[in-house]
Amino acid sequence: MAQKIVTIYTDDLTDKESEEVQTRSFTLEGVSYEIDLAPESYDQLLEALGPFIEKGRKTGRVKGASKARKADGPSAEGMRAWAAENGFEVSARGRVPASIREAYEAAH
Repeated sequence: MAQKIVTIYTDDLTDKESEEVQTRSFTLEGVSYEIDLAPESYDQLLEALGPFIEKGRKTGRVKGASKARKADGPSAEGMRAWAAENGFEVSARGRVPASIREAYEAAH
């Protein structure tokens, strides 16, 4: 039996599907949050926080933020190639689904 896995990316704010959805993270009052947003929703977030970011002081990068994770782990392109070679269906764009990341890490 063949199996097809379909990943649907959904904007958490609008509940609309989009291949351009990315996970964004932010911290407020010491609590870290992640939200999946399409570019338009991310623009809304930046617009809302913009005045506060402009007046605020940077205190450093939050441990585990997305850029730090990318530097420590395999590239998205590498995981996509591995997934395709191992029978997973993966989009050429957007973030790599957690299920594929977990399968990749289990295999390596």
